[in-house]
Amino acid sequence: MSKNINVGLIGYGFSGRTFHAPVITTIPHLKLKKVVQRNSMSAKERYPSVEVVDNVQNVYLDKDIDLIVITTPSTNHFKFIKEALLAGKHVVVEKPFTPYSREADELIDLAKEQGKMLSVFHNRRWDGDFLTIQEMLQNNMLGNLIEAEFRWEGFSPTINPESWRDSSAVGSGVLYDLGVHLLDQALCLFGVPKTIKADVRMVRDGAETVDYFNLTLSYKDGFNVNVKSSMLAKEPGPRYTIHGSKGSFVKYGVDPQEELLKKRKTPASPDWGREEKDKWGKLNTSVNNLHFVGLVETIPGSYQSYYQNVYDHISGLADLIVKPEQARMSVYLIEMALKSHREQRTVEVT
Repeated sequence: MSKNINVGLIGYGFSGRTFHAPVITTIPHLKLKKVVQRNSMSAKERYPSVEVVDNVQNVYLDKDIDLIVITTPSTNHFKFIKEALLAGKHVVVEKPFTPYSREADELIDLAKEQGKMLSVFHNRRWDGDFLTIQEMLQNNMLGNLIEAEFRWEGFSPTINPESWRDSSAVGSGVLYDLGVHLLDQALCLFGVPKTIKADVRMVRDGAETVDYFNLTLSYKDGFNVNVKSSMLAKEPGPRYTIHGSKGSFVKYGVDPQEELLKKRKTPASPDWGREEKDKWGKLNTSVNNLHFVGLVETIPGSYQSYYQNVYDHISGLADLIVKPEQARMSVYLIEMALKSHREQRTVEVT
């Protein structure tokens, strides 16, 4: 018989209520037991059986809690992760891991000392378009890669003074918020680059943190990956563009899972993560001397697979997919990007 793993959730803001709680509660034997909310009891409206507490110590000291999920702003991640590990709990933390790679190193060492799992919620590895690209590259459908570009763009010209993401705090801004996802995807597909060159800006009126970036990751044999985001793109470009010696793949649009979760649907819903045909990517390639041009059906996205793997790993049934060392590398690339911008040069990734 499978053993239940009891979960304590620290934070019930946008990330906690939109992504984590709805997905956790669809995984068999993951039981959301406690939620830390300091100024509200709203979690109980959707999850009546959950105990809402206003102090993290209530979660740390609960001997029945096996796993703590941290969804606070990234500026607080180091403190909460360290406290949770020292309390003898497994830990999942919202991305980015930490603002600094040195903090990530300390926490990775602590998790090993405590014999506890530590993972970062890089859910975008289970975006349908990313899963589709991963399968395409594994099957060598584009040949030798020449260049790739990953974009995350939108139009949000007004600064939100109430949002920590728009504040000047360390770990805020689109480079940490969105860029860390694109960097994680690039690392999964192509590995660690040799160099990085960055153009990082604050382009909106009144901006206090980065709201535009264009990073160039350079690999061997002249292969480059551009990772780009802007909050002033009223006509967003393709989400993914990849060119190779056999052909090209171009994909517009964003994985539908976030919008479904905002509408209070869950992975238990029918046809979860399935993308409409008008959003499928276009492939132009050659296969066995045949020229093919057409749409590629997007593999359904699967955010629930992240938490299923967490359960399986804690239960001793599977290797951990999102390892903390990988999440640390994304933070390190952000540090190298900021160094490149400050010094106005290409820097080596060591």
